[in-house]
Amino acid sequence: MGSPGAWLPIIVGIGVLILSDFLSDLPNNANPILFGQLQFTSGILAITFAGTAFVRFRGTRDRLPLILAADFVIVGVTLASSSLGLAALSPSDETASLRDPMTWVIGRTLLAILLVSALLVRKRHARSRNPGRDIAAALVLVLLISISISFVHQYLPLNLVVQSGRFFPRPGNLVPATFFLLAAFFYHHRLKNAFSPFDLSLYFAATINFWCSLAAAQSDRRLDAAFALAAILQFSSYAVLLGGTLLDNLRLFQDIHRLSLTDPVTGLANYRRLTDSLEMEIERTGRTGRPFALLLFDLDGLKKINDAFGHQIGTRALCRAADVLRFHSRVIDTSARHGGDEFALVLPETTDQGAQEVVTRVCDRLANDGQQPTISLSAGFAIYPRDGSSVESLMEAADRSLYRMKVQHKSDAAISKQVAV
Repeated sequence: MGSPGAWLPIIVGIGVLILSDFLSDLPNNANPILFGQLQFTSGILAITFAGTAFVRFRGTRDRLPLILAADFVIVGVTLASSSLGLAALSPSDETASLRDPMTWVIGRTLLAILLVSALLVRKRHARSRNPGRDIAAALVLVLLISISISFVHQYLPLNLVVQSGRFFPRPGNLVPATFFLLAAFFYHHRLKNAFSPFDLSLYFAATINFWCSLAAAQSDRRLDAAFALAAILQFSSYAVLLGGTLLDNLRLFQDIHRLSLTDPVTGLANYRRLTDSLEMEIERTGRTGRPFALLLFDLDGLKKINDAFGHQIGTRALCRAADVLRFHSRVIDTSARHGGDEFALVLPETTDQGAQEVVTRVCDRLANDGQQPTISLSAGFAIYPRDGSSVESLMEAADRSLYRMKVQHKSDAAISKQVAV
């Protein structure tokens, strides 16, 4: 799946300019209550995103979501709180001044600057070593930038902030538009190496906010149609960002869950998943009355392989055994690394004959896999409920069977040595 085109912000941005110019000429039918509701909802989305970004930071120690989380806490609180005052606007207030609301200035400019800054910080210091300190520093930094932006905007001459009759009556919005366009370019470039839902949502959020700033710059009256378009685009960008973050967090949680049930060396199920599988099969047998088999395998002479060839070859021997178990068992079977050099295989609806056939097939395939050094497996099995009525008793029975086979292997090896002599 390829990344979106680099020219998407510019091409659609031209369309947004044309649409905004058209909307700015429409009669002003502003509804402050609807604007307030939209702004309040945008604030809630921003706060929710801040929470999900913070969760992501705690899980990954990535400074990028931390900076965004601190930013959106401020943006969300200011949007949600200030939305209550919009409902009190009278029709005469709507055309009183084109100076942007302070919350709009803080939210747009702060987000634009931090979207770019977050990437720069991550490039030089990607991971956090002290999360508590970094959280405090991020919040203080965002507050200081917010205060600075508010101070500058409040004391700028009105003729610089508002230029009625121009193509851009609110030219101040072009400042965050420039930062958003720069952020869109950077995040588009980032997609070449990190194409996750989170990274994709960052690119689209920067792009949509660029369009939002263009629309706001063409607003000729307070709360007019062009400004309404900007507000809708702002809301859309927050929704996209939140949706992408939730999807990516879900993927991360799934990966964590998978890793918690998987052996990191062989990729087979780990001991926890093995016991879960055995408990499920015991419950299934209780419902159906059909037995199942537990097979245990032991890789012969792993210590000798490590001593003779090195631990890397020993690890490779474990993976060779795991591959045979994985590729020569059914989809419904559970192959697991029992621990150390031992493996297990759970065979649903299997009795002695089927278990013995699997043991023979797995041992033969591994002994003749064509790789060096040649390795072999000892095996034993137990049948539920005949050999054990619980997970512990069944594993003990299979382990006793495995031990008997290992003793037999040693006895056969000793006889072969005597014959050779």
